[in-house]
Amino acid sequence: MKIRRTKIAVIAAAAALALAGCGDAGDDDGGDGDGGSGGGFSPEVVSDASFDDGTRTAEIADAGTVKIGVKFDQPGIGFKSATSDTPEGFDPNMGKILAAKLGIEPDKIEWVETISDNREPFLQNSTVDFVIASYSITDERRQVVGQAGPYYVTGQQLLVAADDDSINGPDDLSGKKVCSVTGSTSIKTVEEEYGATPAGFDTYSECVEQLQSGSVDAVTTDGAILAGYAAEDPDNLKVVGEPFSEERYGIGYNKDAAGMCEFINETLEGAFEDGEWEAAFDDSLGKGGIDLPETPTPDPCP
Repeated sequence: MKIRRTKIAVIAAAAALALAGCGDAGDDDGGDGDGGSGGGFSPEVVSDASFDDGTRTAEIADAGTVKIGVKFDQPGIGFKSATSDTPEGFDPNMGKILAAKLGIEPDKIEWVETISDNREPFLQNSTVDFVIASYSITDERRQVVGQAGPYYVTGQQLLVAADDDSINGPDDLSGKKVCSVTGSTSIKTVEEEYGATPAGFDTYSECVEQLQSGSVDAVTTDGAILAGYAAEDPDNLKVVGEPFSEERYGIGYNKDAAGMCEFINETLEGAFEDGEWEAAFDDSLGKGGIDLPETPTPDPCP
């Protein structure tokens, strides 16, 4: 598996995201003004979806609606402006693909704002049916929830002040105050592997505000997300360094939902083959100039 995104691609993404008007993440305005299904991506909905009686997939299909947890503050990944009714981005597009295979139209999806720290509780308490929220697959998370996939592989980078030449990569983080969202793998990595002083907040938008005010030295998460923030404030923010981790985004589900992993993996493999996954990417991260990565191979189901 190879990540084809390069530093040049991320810089290009920043410019393109700015031109695309991805909006002020987690704040008020911005977005493309699309108040419909978001981004224009609309996969073909299965008209005769059928599942074994007693399964969670059958229950969802029969209900004709599905609850999906996504981020609202990550341009290109999962973003909802104050002027839009629905989120847009690669993660919501993947949610539409899952819903379509269940026979559910995009306008029957209930989008639930999800932050990093409540993804497991939302699945365990059935607040949502799926979490598709830049949700890196880890052994620790798989102890408490199901995670199928991956459907996307990316890497962690750093966002710093434009006039800061002291941080050019993760090796410069020792003793530096670095912000990321509480519960994320990103904040754990910079603390445990690079000696950074962690500063945890609920959202990346809050972290960016901390950076802009000088309260922290850097923000860290996946490069594609950081490019969006840099694009919004190019005079004061920049993305530095090469990706220094591999983040495998998975789709979360309640661990008690028998057969759900097989359904998700089969849906992903079908989307890889029929072009829907590529169309979902092109409609979101691809618009920012980020190279289409190779399709990942889903992990075997437990």
